Amino acid sequence: MDGVIDIFDAAGIKKPDISILSDDFLEEIRDMKRKNLALELLKKILDDEIKTRTKKNFIQSKKLSDMLDAAIKKYQNNLLTAAQVIEELINIAKEIKASDERGEGLGLTEDEIAFYDALAANGSAKEVLGDDTLRELARILVQKVRANTAIDWTIKESVQAKLRVIVKRILRQYGYPPDKQKLATENILKQAELFADEWSS
Repeated sequence: MDGVIDIFDAAGIKKPDISILSDDFLEEIRDMKRKNLALELLKKILDDEIKTRTKKNFIQSKKLSDMLDAAIKKYQNNLLTAAQVIEELINIAKEIKASDERGEGLGLTEDEIAFYDALAANGSAKEVLGDDTLRELARILVQKVRANTAIDWTIKESVQAKLRVIVKRILRQYGYPPDKQKLATENILKQAELFADEWSS
């Protein structure tokens, strides 16, 4: 964390509050004279923001992390100038903000949106089932998985096996594309593992 504060100092920016990705703050970064410093600062902030989301929504955080890595690679390979990569990172910051607000738009809780993303990661599922069915499926999976999450489920193979059966049955009931059910089940279980401690306490 000290590293970030040093960058803020060097950049002459007051340590921002929780609305670190606010439009005003992003504008301030965009206008910084020392582009390399602005780039380092933004990269560090986005990294931290994505890390905190990894504990909640692994599909979304992987997508954001891939976007960040791709932008930085382009910059390192001299395909983008510092100013151009800052623009890309600002767009990623906006994407993070938008993804945080998606749950409200879809009428889903934080847990439900994570399961929704795990189901929608397979593009054809969205086409076949549509948003409404995916939303309902996410809600039901959260209820069922939550009800069957034992305290030590991460070490108990029997608990995981039972969950796998429950998830597969629900996916089948809802007509989830059969060829994608295995991957969706694994995604749901990975996601459930992130919530296990919280749910079983």
